[in-house]
Amino acid sequence: MADPSAMFDLTGRVACVTGASSGLGRRAAITLAAAGAQVVGVARRRALLDTLCEQTGGAGVVGDVADRASMADLVARINAPFGAPDIIVHCAGINTRQAADDVTAHAWDQTLALNLSAPFFLSQALVPGMRAKGWGRIVNFASLQTARAFPEGIAYGASKGAIAQLTRAMAEAWSKDGITANAIGPGFFPTELTASVFDDPARVAQNAAQTCIGRNGRAEDLDGPLLFLCSQASAYVTGQVLMVDGGFSAK
Repeated sequence: MADPSAMFDLTGRVACVTGASSGLGRRAAITLAAAGAQVVGVARRRALLDTLCEQTGGAGVVGDVADRASMADLVARINAPFGAPDIIVHCAGINTRQAADDVTAHAWDQTLALNLSAPFFLSQALVPGMRAKGWGRIVNFASLQTARAFPEGIAYGASKGAIAQLTRAMAEAWSKDGITANAIGPGFFPTELTASVFDDPARVAQNAAQTCIGRNGRAEDLDGPLLFLCSQASAYVTGQVLMVDGGFSAK
């Protein structure tokens, strides 16, 4: 029987985390580094990346993952510190929060480019390095809106609904090469994207009551699920969306 602790050990692995400057992306980077991975954080804010690197001992790359014209350069800079990543965690995202009648073409395109297209094209660019090792982990970020419609969420919901199918399609394409693809679907967690929600005490209480557990998410609630999907522990799990929502989606 395998050593249970070794199953989650990421020593010797290289992990890339997008959206690493704050929120769930920053937490993901810290969690993977604590498990032994050499972490490359990707974000647009240099100062926040620098403080992350001080904490994790990893590297920071300033870049826009939605800029396809610069993808080759971005990947080269991701590969530079520690070599080609074994793990990619797609945390970068945006929620423009526009009612359906008010959605602009710019907001729609911006949302789909960052939330959906970037995870695919960055993964596509990193897969050859994983394939060469015969091992890789792709973790996308889904949402409660992957399966539910929320007010002012039509663009965001469309992107996150598509993430579920993208995850399945990635699994079908690349799992034969030892590369699994899964997604985490967080419930309500306090981040920059959900600041407007957590600024409303009544809504915070309402969302907590909607869960089976009776509270909203805390950053540490994602640590275990993330480590599972990024490690050898999930070797036979691919194409799945793991909801980490306290049972919100079960009610």
